[in-house]
Amino acid sequence: MMSQLRKNRLICPLFIVLVLSILVQLATATVTNFTVYGGEEAAKPLGLFVDDRVVIKFTVVGGESGSLLDFWIAYPNGTIKASFENVGSLSYSFVCSEEGEYHLHFSNLNSPEDKLVSMDYEAQHYLFGIPQMLFQVVIIVVVCMAAVAVFVLMRKPH
Repeated sequence: MMSQLRKNRLICPLFIVLVLSILVQLATATVTNFTVYGGEEAAKPLGLFVDDRVVIKFTVVGGESGSLLDFWIAYPNGTIKASFENVGSLSYSFVCSEEGEYHLHFSNLNSPEDKLVSMDYEAQHYLFGIPQMLFQVVIIVVVCMAAVAVFVLMRKPH
């Protein structure tokens, strides 16, 4: 009886740690800073799936002539999704229609000065039309309810 109680006390914290570690890994938001050198371009790849919701925000800093860059997003097949000229800050969101690697292009070809880009992007994955995190929480709840039901049905009558 005592070993069974000790075992139950150990299983609960282990289960909580497992659930939290699964949920923490779902975070796909990223903040990054990088330099686009004068007369050059920089590209940042994003691996995305169909129906992913993406939000991209960036701000350009640097240069006496202004903090402006050209920006565009290339589909996995090479076509241009969105194109913006001479932007200093931008907030853009879209839904992926193709699976693959999208490329965020930052062009500083029109300026000899280096520009610092501070970018924040978030990709939210969807499964069966609902956010992946919510889907996984539902799965965890169903598994927990099944475990409780099995425990209740398998206990010995007194």
